[in-house]
Amino acid sequence: MKKLSALVSTGAMLLAFALPVAAATETLTGTVIDKSCYDHDKTATGNDHKMGGKDVTACAAACAKKGQPVALLTSDGKVYTIKGGLAADNNAKLVAHMGHTVSITGDVAGAGGDATITAADLKMVSK
Repeated sequence: MKKLSALVSTGAMLLAFALPVAAATETLTGTVIDKSCYDHDKTATGNDHKMGGKDVTACAAACAKKGQPVALLTSDGKVYTIKGGLAADNNAKLVAHMGHTVSITGDVAGAGGDATITAADLKMVSK
């Protein structure tokens, strides 16, 4: 019985390590958003938006500078949290692009609310 248990445990571990992490390199285009504000209010897609009923200038950039999660909102409504070099140093490469439309090529993983794109660079599409 102990041998069977050990065999099943070993098989389960091998299967877990053998399954590839679901990541594929893709190019996504969308608006750079402050994920926290967007999760709170789906209209908060620009750099300036309302928080607590008040207009807040450069809210997204301020949150990004603090290291809050930044995401890419695509035209089909999907949200991808931006990770990797783009998000390094409290989103240093992203702050100037809050509310802008960009293209990012990187490794896309996850689904639903947990989707991510990991990349080092972006290409500006429009302000």
